[in-house]
Amino acid sequence: MKSFFWIVLSILFVGCGENKPAETQKSSDKDIAAALNKKLEITNERVILLPEAQEITTEWLAYITAQSEIENFRNYTVNDVISNATPITEILQSLQETVPESLQTNAVEARLAVLLTKAKILQQLSGKRTLEPEAIAKTAQEIPAEFNNFKIQMNELFLKTLEQFEEELDAIDNGETLDKPKSDLKSPERKLPPKPIRKRN
Repeated sequence: MKSFFWIVLSILFVGCGENKPAETQKSSDKDIAAALNKKLEITNERVILLPEAQEITTEWLAYITAQSEIENFRNYTVNDVISNATPITEILQSLQETVPESLQTNAVEARLAVLLTKAKILQQLSGKRTLEPEAIAKTAQEIPAEFNNFKIQMNELFLKTLEQFEEELDAIDNGETLDKPKSDLKSPERKLPPKPIRKRN
């Protein structure tokens, strides 16, 4: 009888032990599901391009597509990002490969390289068998911020031109010509009075 009692007691202990991991798993699954359905926290900062930069980007199809996708991030959940990770990478790859000649500088290309790297990391995280929602969200939220940095860098290409333009306006205000530096400007020639003619005696 005693042996029967201990057998029953052992079965009860084993049964309770098996229930705990199952409950823990259910709780973990709920947490992951909630994290995947959470909306991204995207910066409200929007960088406005200078007119010169806007003129270049209006016909740059890859830029227009990338700008539209970045705007979509504001409404994306982590699940949406996972679903779109590959298209996002392809869009930013196209952006890097089609940079107009007037924007091909080391600074701009460096910003595009960072953008594409973030997209590839996002793609890798989204393709894992065991998803890490927090890591995916963090990487996804960095992409719009990096896109802003890319736009700032484009603007900086034209800020130098604006500074030069201001210098030219200052030169005009000071009565200087635009094609000659101040040191090269000559003062108007002064006419000397005629030499007196001496009469010989």
